[in-house]
Amino acid sequence: MNVRTSIYMAGLTLFAAAVPLLAHHSFAAEYDANKPIKITGIVTKVEWMNPHARFYVDVKGADGKVTNWNFELGAIPVLLKQGWRKNSLKPGDEVTVDGLAAKDSSNSASTRSVKLPDGRRVFGGSSNPADAQNQ
Repeated sequence: MNVRTSIYMAGLTLFAAAVPLLAHHSFAAEYDANKPIKITGIVTKVEWMNPHARFYVDVKGADGKVTNWNFELGAIPVLLKQGWRKNSLKPGDEVTVDGLAAKDSSNSASTRSVKLPDGRRVFGGSSNPADAQNQ
């Protein structure tokens, strides 16, 4: 292999390694630390994956209308340290979620804590710097 090909391959490898970092976002880019929410509803889906786990909750409003919320959790290693397990949440579970709403007013939030069906409260591994200091 000549020098030119080696340099090209090294550059391509560095670029490929950086792509996942570009997909990650800061807390402040997506969520508003001044918009706390508390929601109780039924879990519809759980995505246990990196860089952030997610779960979805159907919330029934006073008018009877059901809205599906998307809650972001922390990275899997952080969640495991907080007491989470892959089966901590299952579709059909009723949970109460404390979070911080999205800046775009969508039905999504960063999870601060979750009251699980067994009554335990677990931290959500939020990427909010203020939450990280309190966990």
